[in-house]
Amino acid sequence: MAPATDPVEVVTTFLAALEELDIDRALELVSPDIVYQNVPLPPARGTAQFARQMRFVERWFTGFEAEVHTIAAEGTRVLTERTDVLERGPLRAEFWVFGTFEVVDGRITVWRDRFDWVTVITAALAAIPRALFRSVAGSP
Repeated sequence: MAPATDPVEVVTTFLAALEELDIDRALELVSPDIVYQNVPLPPARGTAQFARQMRFVERWFTGFEAEVHTIAAEGTRVLTERTDVLERGPLRAEFWVFGTFEVVDGRITVWRDRFDWVTVITAALAAIPRALFRSVAGSP
């Protein structure tokens, strides 16, 4: 079976691989010269830098979810509006993300995410008491 080349399908397959923390499969869907950026941080350029950042996620987080609310494509560009979730054990932080992807020949060449850093930090801090309550209450 030939790999997908439809930009929306490539992006959804890529996000699904990240949700499974299958970094190797995700890396198969990116271009060797990928540019990845969490704006306003500096971009990671090339698969080595990108893989390093993805391996950080794989090492430090026990779960990742990308709930896509809206996805739209025009040509090679795919826009996503999502709620991303990062988990580390009982800690679960949810935050809104707007992502821009560019897909050429079935591979992601650019991935830029934009989100509100205050919301991410607040979500991470709010996750602590929720995790403590769940552990005391014996809830999953």
